[in-house]
Amino acid sequence: MSANLRFAIADHIATITLDRPEKLNAMTPDMAAALVEAVSQCNVSDAVRVVIVTGSGEKAFSAGSDISTLDAYATPWDFRNRQDYCDALRACRKPVIAAVNGYALGGGLETAMACDIRIASTHARFAAPEIKLGWIGGGGMAVGLAHSIGMSNAALMLYTGDMVSAEQALAWGLVSEVTPPDQLMLRAQAIAATIAQRAPIAAETAKLNLRAAHQMPYDKAIDYERDLQAICFGTADAAEGRAAFAERRAPDFQRR
Repeated sequence: MSANLRFAIADHIATITLDRPEKLNAMTPDMAAALVEAVSQCNVSDAVRVVIVTGSGEKAFSAGSDISTLDAYATPWDFRNRQDYCDALRACRKPVIAAVNGYALGGGLETAMACDIRIASTHARFAAPEIKLGWIGGGGMAVGLAHSIGMSNAALMLYTGDMVSAEQALAWGLVSEVTPPDQLMLRAQAIAATIAQRAPIAAETAKLNLRAAHQMPYDKAIDYERDLQAICFGTADAAEGRAAFAERRAPDFQRR
């Protein structure tokens, strides 16, 4: 793991903290590799049922890739094929919550959009500022914004590079909730704890199903949903859920 990335697991919740506050938690290649490793651990660990991603300090979630490291790539092609932290988060099989505690800029915005649920503090700010430096985002910026906030709002962010407030992000649907700064992690942990109580296999298949609903043709997405439902229905956890319902007790899900 990188010295600038913290990873902890407690009560079935993994927390990944970008820990470089003096640089607005800007991502270095070392941090990106550590995030990829952390997500890989989450994918294979039954101890993890949900993941929270946040930034250290009070100013920033993440300012994206550290621009001072970008000239280290020998060619633009090497840069294009770099290990991408957003790809890693999108590949996470467990539900992922972004707790956006400040600036989410460039790759930081892409990081947040790679998560399934986004909540923000009142002083969070969002921007796709790459155009101000002569390039565009490459970690899913345009597709993430277009799907999250619509083409016109996405165009406004992409073409100007200007910041959007937490309140505007909430109005556009970029985030689900806005909280006071001192309540952000408490709220993220509460959402995570609720998800962690659900059947883990069902939570993972719900994530697959949501992605399919977003990407597949309508009829195909319904067929896929029914296939996933059948898979879940055959698990021991689903049997436990039915038994718990009949016995009027809380289910004890074990990822079986």
